[in-house]
Amino acid sequence: MSQQSTRKHVTNTELLAMKERGEKIVSLTAYDASFAHVLDNAGVDMILVGDSLGMVIQGQTSTIPVTIEEMAYHSKIVSRGIERALLVTDMPFMSYPDPHSAVENAAILMQQGHAEMVKLEGGQNVLDSVEHIVSQGIPICGHLGLLPQSVNQLGGYKVQGKEEAQANIIIEDAKCLEQAGASAIVVECIPSELARKITQAVSIPIIGIGAGVDCDGQVLVSYDMLDITFGKRPKFSKNFMLETGNISGAVSAYVNAVKNKTFPASEHSF
Repeated sequence: MSQQSTRKHVTNTELLAMKERGEKIVSLTAYDASFAHVLDNAGVDMILVGDSLGMVIQGQTSTIPVTIEEMAYHSKIVSRGIERALLVTDMPFMSYPDPHSAVENAAILMQQGHAEMVKLEGGQNVLDSVEHIVSQGIPICGHLGLLPQSVNQLGGYKVQGKEEAQANIIIEDAKCLEQAGASAIVVECIPSELARKITQAVSIPIIGIGAGVDCDGQVLVSYDMLDITFGKRPKFSKNFMLETGNISGAVSAYVNAVKNKTFPASEHSF
C-alpha cells in the first residue's frame, strides 16, 4: 500500500482545517485518470477538472466552447485515478445562468462526473445560484479576479483588481460568497496584496493562481507547470520539469514548493 493511500480522503472540511492550521493547500488540474493518479500519489490535496481543458486538451482559444457533457466525462475519468485528493469540477460557460439550471447542471457533475465540489465563476451576480446549489447539499468553490468565461467582456486575459474600487468589489464578492455557503474560492490574476487581504477577510480557504504566496493554497494548470502547453506559458506559472526531467518528480517538486512557501515567488506574482 502506498504512503498516500494510508491517508484519509481530503474533504471540504479538511480544506478548512488546513487553512486554520496554516498548512498550504496544493491543487493542480487533471483531465484523465493517468494524470490524476500521478497527482494524487504525489500528495496534491485538490484536483481540479478545469474547463481549461477546452484550451489545453481541445485546442480551443478559450474555455467558452466547453459543454457540461464534456466536463462530466472528464470528471468521471479523473475520479478513477484518485484515492485521496478532493475532486473539484468546473461548471462551464452558461451552465448556471439561473438557480434552477445551476442545480441541474451541478447535479450532473456530481452524479455522472463523481465530483465532490463544483466551481463557478463570479461574485454577487451568482449568489442566488450558489445558495441554491449549496441548499441541495452540493459544496461550492467560487472563482474571483480574472474570470476566463468572461474574457470577451473583460477584453482579454488581464490582471484584475489593480484599482482600489475594483479591489474593494472583489473583497466584497469574497465575503458574499462565504456568506452564501461557498466552501472555498479561487482567486486568479490579482495583485498579491489584494489576495492577502481577501485571505484574511474570510474564514474559507483562498486558492491562488497568479495571486501571490499569501493565499491559503495554490493551483496551476498542470500542462503549464509541465511546460507542455502549446503557446505562451503564463507569467504566474513555472516550468517544474526543468528541476526533475520527469512528470512525477515535477509534480512532487511543485507540491513541496507550495507547502514550503517557495512558490509562487515574486516573479510569478503581480
